Amino acid sequence: MRAPSALAKQPASAPGDDLVIDTTTQTFAKDVLEASRKQPVLVDFWAPWCGPCRTLSPIIEKTVRAARGAVRLAKMDIDAHPAIAGQLGIQSIPAVIAFVNGQPADGFLGALPEGQVADFIARITKDKLGGEAQDLLKLAEEALTAGNAVEAVQLYAEVLKEEPSSVPALAGLARAYISTGATEQAKQTLALVPETKRNDPAVAAAHSALDVAEQAKSVGPVGELEQKVAANPADHQARFDLAVALNAAGKRTEAADQLLQIVKRDRKWNDDGARKQLVQFFEAWGPADEATVEGRRKLSSILFA
Repeated sequence: MRAPSALAKQPASAPGDDLVIDTTTQTFAKDVLEASRKQPVLVDFWAPWCGPCRTLSPIIEKTVRAARGAVRLAKMDIDAHPAIAGQLGIQSIPAVIAFVNGQPADGFLGALPEGQVADFIARITKDKLGGEAQDLLKLAEEALTAGNAVEAVQLYAEVLKEEPSSVPALAGLARAYISTGATEQAKQTLALVPETKRNDPAVAAAHSALDVAEQAKSVGPVGELEQKVAANPADHQARFDLAVALNAAGKRTEAADQLLQIVKRDRKWNDDGARKQLVQFFEAWGPADEATVEGRRKLSSILFA
């Protein structure tokens, strides 16, 4: 049973308080992804009917404010804004995800006591880079997104001079190397990630990008594969190979669409191989990439039609 409306709302943020805000699907990129490049941002996914959410809300707000600017909190009502939670695979609430440098870095489920929430925030903020390094990371990400992989390599290398064990810089450098075709350097870079950080989302994304790049070496040119698919639209292997080749060429939306065609035509083909490849693409591209967001939406419409 849903809670009465009088109990449904979380406490409003204090006037002028930018440490605790409410975010929406439309403002998520600015409030969370962009902001997390300057300082970690916790996202509290909640709903009006969720009792544990109302228990956690004052605890996490108090703890965030006690951190005195080291971290921010963005609250998202998943009833009003379900898309982001769906993209992140959140199936139960309250769920708190910490974003660092534009990527989900850690999280927890349930209404933890204040001490455990404080420990979580301490863990998230202790490895925070200084302002200059953060600026370099942002520039590197922008360069990589714009296709300037060589410039990105140089910028990530500058960050690593200051902080050799920086996971965002190591993962970013690996992705930049992959973009230049230097897969061996990417492997060597990922080998430098500390053992305790091997499961970091940014590192996992870099590994996925490396796997996809390796796959592209075994498929033919885009033009030849397009001809095969045109000649026989039911040739799922040719279409699958075309998706891999298109992705390697930087045509992410087109690559996703080819795999979605296989899912639509024959979900069970190759042990659900097309959907699994899509998921790997999404991980390699990152949750905020436009091709990931659109691809997940299209996949959901096919699977749950």
